[in-house]
Amino acid sequence: MTHPQSGERAWLTRRERGAATAIKLIVWIALHLGRSVTRLLLFPICLYFLAFSKASRAASRGYLRRVLEREPSPGDLFRHYVAFASCALDRVYLLNDQMDLFDVAIEGEELAKSELARGSGGFLFGAHLGSFEILRALAHRQPDVKINLLMYEENARKINSVLNAINPRLALEVISLGQSDSMLAVEHQLDQGYLVGILADRGISPGEEEEMEIEFLGAPARFPVGPFRLAAILRRRVFLMVGLYRGGRRYEVHFEPLVDFSDLPRGTHREEVILALRRYVARLEHYCRSAPYNWFNFYDFWK
Repeated sequence: MTHPQSGERAWLTRRERGAATAIKLIVWIALHLGRSVTRLLLFPICLYFLAFSKASRAASRGYLRRVLEREPSPGDLFRHYVAFASCALDRVYLLNDQMDLFDVAIEGEELAKSELARGSGGFLFGAHLGSFEILRALAHRQPDVKINLLMYEENARKINSVLNAINPRLALEVISLGQSDSMLAVEHQLDQGYLVGILADRGISPGEEEEMEIEFLGAPARFPVGPFRLAAILRRRVFLMVGLYRGGRRYEVHFEPLVDFSDLPRGTHREEVILALRRYVARLEHYCRSAPYNWFNFYDFWK
C-alpha cells in the first residue's frame, strides 16, 4: 500500500539547534583540543538533551523498544544519544582527512574495489544509520572513486555551511534538489562516472512524494519510493553502504550490491522498484539489529 505525503515531514520542517557561528565554534574546539578532550564534552551535552528534548527522547524510546524487543532503560537512551553525538563529532575529523584517528573494518572491501573501479557511475544508498561520512572518507582514499551527495536544497545549504567550516573543497560535492536542472545534474554526474549518494530512508522530492508501507522492526513504516524510481529511470546500479559506529574509535563499513537497473527496459520498472525497496528495508532492519544504537532518525518513524 502506498501513500502520498500529506505534507512535509517533521524532519524537514524542524529547525536546527544552533547556527553557523556555533558550528564554527564546535569545529574549532574539535580541531584544536583533539578528539579525546572534545569527546569528554559529549557526555554533559547528551545528558542535557536527554533531559530536555522531550520529542527526541520519546522517538528514541519508541525505536529502541522495537529494535531491542524490550523496554529500554535510561542507560539505553543515553547510549543512543552518545552514539549519535560521537558520529557527529567524528564527522569533523573524517571530513578533515584525519582517517588515521579511526580503526575501520571493511566487509566486502574487495567487492567494493572491483565494483567501484569500473567507473561506470551508480547510486550509493545509505540511511540515517551510523556514519555516512566514514564512507566518503574511505572513498577519498581511492583516487578513482568520485562521490557526490544528492539532498534537498535547504539541507544542502545547511550541510555546506558545515563543510565550509571543516573542509571547504567538500562543499562542491553536494547536488541540491529543488532546482530546474537538478535531475540533469545527477545524470551528468553519473555519466562522468560518479557515485551519487542518497540517504534513502527519507524522500528526495520536496512536497508530495509517494511512499510505501513496509514492515520494519515489527510494524509498518513508510519509506519513499523516489530514490529507487530515480535509479530505475536512469537505469543505474545501486549499492548499499552503511558505516556502523562500534564505540571508541571503531567503525565497521559494509558494502553490498543492492540492485542493478542498467538492463531494465524503459517504462517497465514499477515491480522492480518495489522489489528493490523491500530488499533495502530488509537489509536496513538487519543492520539496525546488528548495531541498535546507530539509528539516527529522532522522530516517530512509524507514525
